Amino acid sequence: MELDQIDRQLLALLQANGRITNVELAARVGLTAPPCLRRVRALEEAGYIEGYHARLSARRLGVDITVLVLVSLRSQAEDVLRAFEEHVAGLPQVRQCHMVNGEIDFILTVVSRDLTSFQAFLTTHLTSAPGVASVKTSPVIRTAKDEPGVPVELFP
Repeated sequence: MELDQIDRQLLALLQANGRITNVELAARVGLTAPPCLRRVRALEEAGYIEGYHARLSARRLGVDITVLVLVSLRSQAEDVLRAFEEHVAGLPQVRQCHMVNGEIDFILTVVSRDLTSFQAFLTTHLTSAPGVASVKTSPVIRTAKDEPGVPVELFP
């Protein structure tokens, strides 16, 4: 599917507000509601839209600490990498897991109620995880930018 300007506008608007009504969405891109809905469904079916979600307040839910965790494994063999990825996939506190190139193997984003809870999680679930050689942690002090998604306008 080749994206045109209207498709890009639809993606940007939906990314900014997934609860926008189809009528409002159509008005913003200069379409009537039926063709707008067809386009959105086509974007979903083509995989450009992977899903919709609500952005929740971590603080209101009792999450007071976010920690970036740098993990080095004993080996970079595929079975070791896969075992670690499967392990963290089952840990709901791990919100992101990125394999990276360099001195470390993975960067995780972990949320927790407080520092004590995080320390317990760290020793119980991460330092003892399959293949882990070392773990370094950096608690987030302040977040200057937290923008999910993709800047649609930069990738024509």
